[in-house]
Amino acid sequence: MKSPKIIYILISIFCFFAIVAGVYAQFFVEEEQRDNIIVPTISNEEDDDDEKTQEEIKTQFSALFTNQFNAGNYKNNNIQRLDNSKAIVYNAYHMEEKNENYEMKIDLPVINLPGETVAEFNNITQTVFANKVSEVMNNQNGNKTIYSVSYTAYINGNILSLVIQSTLKEGNNPQRVIVQSYNYNLVTGKKVTIADMLSQKNIVQSDAQKKINQVVKKQQEEAQVFVESGYTVYYRDLTNAMYQIANISTYFIGPNGELYIIFAYGNQNFTSEMDIILFE
Repeated sequence: MKSPKIIYILISIFCFFAIVAGVYAQFFVEEEQRDNIIVPTISNEEDDDDEKTQEEIKTQFSALFTNQFNAGNYKNNNIQRLDNSKAIVYNAYHMEEKNENYEMKIDLPVINLPGETVAEFNNITQTVFANKVSEVMNNQNGNKTIYSVSYTAYINGNILSLVIQSTLKEGNNPQRVIVQSYNYNLVTGKKVTIADMLSQKNIVQSDAQKKINQVVKKQQEEAQVFVESGYTVYYRDLTNAMYQIANISTYFIGPNGELYIIFAYGNQNFTSEMDIILFE
C-alpha cells in the first residue's frame, strides 16, 4: 500500500504552486503582456446531415485522455515557468494500485505557470481530485472504491486548455464521471471564458445556445423512452440555468481547434451521464 506521506507530498506540490504563483503574479506580471486571444476560427455554418451522434462525440472525447500535453506549434521557449525543467503542463503524480479496499489509476497534472489564475486552477485540482485520492486510501468503511483520473492538455493559438476526467465507483453507489476544464490565455494571464471562445471562433451565442438546447432536448427525449420502459435514467431539466451560455463552466479547445462544451452531470450527481456539444 502506498504511504499516506505520498499523498501529503502531492498536496504540498499543489500548495507550493499556489503560493509561488500568487507571489509571482503580484510582483512580476507586467501590463504590456495583456493582449488579444488568438485562436483558429470555426464557422458557425453547419450541415445537419453531417452532425455526429452523441455516441460518436463521446467516443472521440474519451480518446483524448492520454495523460499528455501537446503544445502544437506554440513557441514556448520564452514562457516563464515555475520549474523551467518541466513542461507547461506535466504529470505531477502517477499511481496504479489495487487491493481489497480500492482500485486506483491516477494521473494528476499540474499547470507549471506563475499567476493567481493558474494557482486557482491548481487548487481546484487538489480539492476535487488529489484530496479524493487521500480519502480513498484512508477509507475504512468496507465498501470497495474504484477511482481513476486522467487528463489531456493542448495549446491552440494563445489558449492553454487542460481537461481532467475521473471515474468514481464507491460501493453500491452508481458510477460517477467528473470532468473539470481549465482555459488560460498565455499572453494575458487570464481565464478564457466560454463567451471569449465563441467570439473568437465567430460562433454567434444565440446559435450556440440553440444547438445546446437541441442536443439536450434530444437526449432527454431518448432518455424518456427508457423511463417508459421501466429503466431508471438521469433526468435532464431543460429549464435548468446550467444550460445557459452565461453559466457554462466546462469547455475547452481540442487538438484540432474544435470547441467542446461538456455537461458532466456526475460533477454533482451519482451518474456517468453527460452531454457534449461539439463545434468543429
